[in-house]
Amino acid sequence: MSDEKDQLTKQEQEALLKKYDTEANTRKLAGIAAGIVFFGLLAFSVFQLYTGAFGQKTAYIQRTVHLGFALSLIFLLFPARRTGIKSRVAWYDYILVVLSIIVCGYWPVYYETVVQQIGGITEVQMVIGGIAILLVMEATRRAVGLPITIIASLFLIYALFGRQMPGMLAHQGLSLEQLIDTMFFTTEGILGTPLQVSSTYIFLFLLFGAFLVQTGVGNYFNDLAISLAGKRTGGPAKVAIFSSALNGTISGSSVANTVTTGSYTIPMMKRLGYKPNFAGAVEAASSTGGQIMPPIMGAAAFLMIEFAGVGYWQIAQAALIPAILYFSGIWIMTHLEAKRMGLYGLPKDQIPPKKEVLKKIHLLLPIIAIVWLLFEGVSIERTALYGIGITIVVSIFMKETRITPRKFITALTSGARTALGVAAATACAGIIVGVVTKTGLGLKLGNSLVDIAGSIATSADMQLLLTLFFTMITSIILGMGSPTTANYIITSTIALPAILALNDHLDVAIPLLAGHMFVFYFGIVADITPPVALAAFAATGISGGEPIRTGINAAKLAIAAFIIPYMFVLQPELLMIDTSIGEVGWILFTAITGMIAIGAGLIGFWYVKLHWSVRILTIAIGLLLIYPEGNTDVYGLAAFILMLAIQLYMNRAKGSGEKMEKTASG
Repeated sequence: MSDEKDQLTKQEQEALLKKYDTEANTRKLAGIAAGIVFFGLLAFSVFQLYTGAFGQKTAYIQRTVHLGFALSLIFLLFPARRTGIKSRVAWYDYILVVLSIIVCGYWPVYYETVVQQIGGITEVQMVIGGIAILLVMEATRRAVGLPITIIASLFLIYALFGRQMPGMLAHQGLSLEQLIDTMFFTTEGILGTPLQVSSTYIFLFLLFGAFLVQTGVGNYFNDLAISLAGKRTGGPAKVAIFSSALNGTISGSSVANTVTTGSYTIPMMKRLGYKPNFAGAVEAASSTGGQIMPPIMGAAAFLMIEFAGVGYWQIAQAALIPAILYFSGIWIMTHLEAKRMGLYGLPKDQIPPKKEVLKKIHLLLPIIAIVWLLFEGVSIERTALYGIGITIVVSIFMKETRITPRKFITALTSGARTALGVAAATACAGIIVGVVTKTGLGLKLGNSLVDIAGSIATSADMQLLLTLFFTMITSIILGMGSPTTANYIITSTIALPAILALNDHLDVAIPLLAGHMFVFYFGIVADITPPVALAAFAATGISGGEPIRTGINAAKLAIAAFIIPYMFVLQPELLMIDTSIGEVGWILFTAITGMIAIGAGLIGFWYVKLHWSVRILTIAIGLLLIYPEGNTDVYGLAAFILMLAIQLYMNRAKGSGEKMEKTASG
């Protein structure tokens, strides 16, 4: 294990998070204000646990109470400006807190009156709803960032001024009263499906993750990863991949995962000999991949249940093989880079004893338990509650993992704090969803992308690929700077209709789940795609590398994420949809073989250094193997075997030549 001096201190990690992760840029309060925040966070968690255990309130009450807690606490914790004073709450923020309580408390107090009234909303409700929209927008700006806030603002303008919009974007337009009514007095806007998922499934699973953290599971993941991969060629890089995949699946933030895991793995990679830009890229790509890793997938899996209308197990099952391919691609390229540079594994004294690692194997039981419970069909809320209970029970087995009363309270408050950004993001995303529903914008955008592709393409197959390409670019742009949950909501609302429109325009049958996974993947990889690449930028704060070069390296390492979505749209069997084990096995074999060839081409090394022309040829062979069509697999596999034989021969010849040189010099 690495020396402490090489790792980032907790204060350095916090500073890095505040720089690149908006959700971490909070005040450090003392005195009465700190007490108000503490008890507010505690009450938030208690409310969610109570409704999860004993039954939710009616939709409007459950969601507005959840939103009221989130808005109030955001205005107390997050300053209006990133550089604002962090030691106290500004006077105007107390006003915003009071307004948040009033507008969100309106629903529980006047519930019967509102649901029974006929016709439009009253003038008082106009004011209440208008303030609610502004509060949600401001809270989202503070806790999540500008990108989603700007998008929501543009959508509100679009809804109001539909008649003035050009061409196909034109619509009848909504009056201000209709807009406010939709946004706050129906379940089509702020109080829509995204907030519903946040106020039920997501909060409880974030709480489950907070309890896991209190057992020290993060450090255990690191030790387990070192034990399994530390001795291998380029060991620290493989440790980063393994550890980040485990940590990332229960983390809702690529940046947070990069900083927390990377503060340990990046210095270790640099000491072994990896260059700063490559070391940071490995961690950024691996941490970002955690968001697509079952079972939790950064909480997006639970949103997908509602948006795609399929069961949890079907989503987790569909995400498994793509996740394996993603991490296999990173693993292959780090291995080849280590071979190219002559790097080996960690020395024996830096590997934790297996006996010590096995002692804490019980920390994995809660994760295994929730997967099994969900597989058995237990409700998501119950599964999260049982997961928390199991975590507390297994923590008792060892003194150092035990959740004490103090840790129990810390888990409740940190879980609620993590949920603030998610609640704001889902509420703001509800505005976007509401406008799309009311105006039909999603269908218009989808049809326009298909039409643009059709005007360029010379065949139906080319139109399909071009539409997917345009959807990919749209998803990456929409995903830049947004957290996982908001990211998925936005891309599935705006970009997904283009894929679904293909089923009407072309003679294809793309499964709904494949479309959702496509936009989800590309929204996620925005975190490592320059020029924004927040996860890569955060990694450079640890590695000391160059942000853009680190981002380029991360995108190269995560090349699988740019290829796999096309694969499962063209060949849904990859998502285990209507397929057999034999078919899945063959697809997985050819895809991983293809990733070996592509990895060698991108790194420029296989068994020997590759000439640039051979690199291009090797990448082409990999693409043949990955492309989901029988003949290309046969041609690709034959070419792969031939290329492998040539590489082995050249490596042997090189070894013989070096041996003769040593003999001659001796």
